[in-house]
Amino acid sequence: MACTAVVLCAMGLLGGTATSAYADDPKNPSADAERAAGAKTAADADARRLDDVRKKIDALYRKAEQATDAYNAATEQVELQQKEIVKLARSIDSTQRRLADVKRRAGALASAQYRGGGMPAEAKLMLNVDPGGFLDNATLARKGQLAAKRMISQLSHLEGDLKGYSDAATDRWEKLEANRKKKESAQRDIKKKIDEAKQLESRLAAKEKGRLKKLEDELAFQQQQKWLDSGVLKDIGNKASAPGKKAISYATAQIGKDYVWGAEGPDTFDCSGLTLRAWQAGGRTIPRTSQEQWHQLPRVALKDMRPGDLIIYFSDASHVGMYLGDGAIVHAPRPGRQVTITGAGSMPILGVVRPDGDG
Repeated sequence: MACTAVVLCAMGLLGGTATSAYADDPKNPSADAERAAGAKTAADADARRLDDVRKKIDALYRKAEQATDAYNAATEQVELQQKEIVKLARSIDSTQRRLADVKRRAGALASAQYRGGGMPAEAKLMLNVDPGGFLDNATLARKGQLAAKRMISQLSHLEGDLKGYSDAATDRWEKLEANRKKKESAQRDIKKKIDEAKQLESRLAAKEKGRLKKLEDELAFQQQQKWLDSGVLKDIGNKASAPGKKAISYATAQIGKDYVWGAEGPDTFDCSGLTLRAWQAGGRTIPRTSQEQWHQLPRVALKDMRPGDLIIYFSDASHVGMYLGDGAIVHAPRPGRQVTITGAGSMPILGVVRPDGDG
């Protein structure tokens, strides 16, 4: 059904190309030819101009998508490091309390020795003339030595732990600040690219915007048709897993919702935010960004692909869509567009990953 919808839509677009007719002037055929040639030249120039605008807009949105991936990755790292810092703070607090307790007991031991005249237990042992007292003192002295050694060892160990936790916390804070700066830089970069693309689109008349959308769809259809003509689908016939069906159901239910960079739903999505939430609905937790989905999830050959698998696009893994079967994907394309179904081969495929596959 998805494939049929894509093909019919594209055929409609391709079948809607406007043509111009010119009435022949039998008295001046050369003038007719000149007018026709001039009109064709103007139409070609206009088409080239619009295609140049499309390429510039596409390039800007591609760069924004790359920056979005960097933003999402930095956000994930910031959240992770914040959690680690909280854990380290708890460890430092616990260690400080234990250290204070050991120091208190060490102080009590020192006070007891002071009250005993400051004489070491070993000296008292040697001066005791009573055999029974001698044995009692020997046992006490041994216990005292062991207690003192344990206390010294505990102090040393706890002080070492405290230093280690403090150094680790400092390191995490430095990384946290670095990732915050990366996040802010990526955010500025995204806004700049999206604003530039929107300005380019805003300069187009309403009629031209419609033609631009049509041009994008035609190009996607041509790339999809080329992919299908390669015979790739003849080897792909696997069925979706039970979790995959749930993920597909969630993703297709979001069709028509706006793309917003960094969004994870429920009202707006970016490309990897959509696949993240869809597979959460399928009972699997996957990485946040398309690049990490590519790096961390099990990879499968294209011929082994099944509905629910994620197709990663472009050499930098900056885009992702969910395979639906019959050569179609559902994805969140770019700012200014909505979650939609399109051809799986309409963009350059890097590879395929399986969220519920074997690690």
